[in-house]
Amino acid sequence: RSLIKLDAAATAPSTSAFTLTMGTGNTFGRVFRISTWGESHGGGVGVTLDGCPPRLHLTREEIQVDLDRRRPGQSRITTPRNEADAVEILSGVTSEGVTTGTPIAMLVRNKDHRSSDYLD
Repeated sequence: RSLIKLDAAATAPSTSAFTLTMGTGNTFGRVFRISTWGESHGGGVGVTLDGCPPRLHLTREEIQVDLDRRRPGQSRITTPRNEADAVEILSGVTSEGVTTGTPIAMLVRNKDHRSSDYLD
């Protein structure tokens, strides 16, 4: 005999557990979560990756390759601003390029930010 009483509503299948609801937030995912932060017109932009397992190979150079793809002149959807984006890995990866299992924080500093460029 169980000591736990279940409410009928609590045992009914719920489709909301499988629905992605996007609001005004900046965090996506459940097991592997990605949170973005910062502003393009501020000091920089960044991302926090949570849920990455330990002992995976990940280096700044590997990430930089993808950042370089969005540099000016690469396609019609890249920024017209001439900024040399350089990613910094702040946490979650050892100096040897191995993930630790803790959240990975990365930052791209804005070297030439002018808030007035974003008023239109």
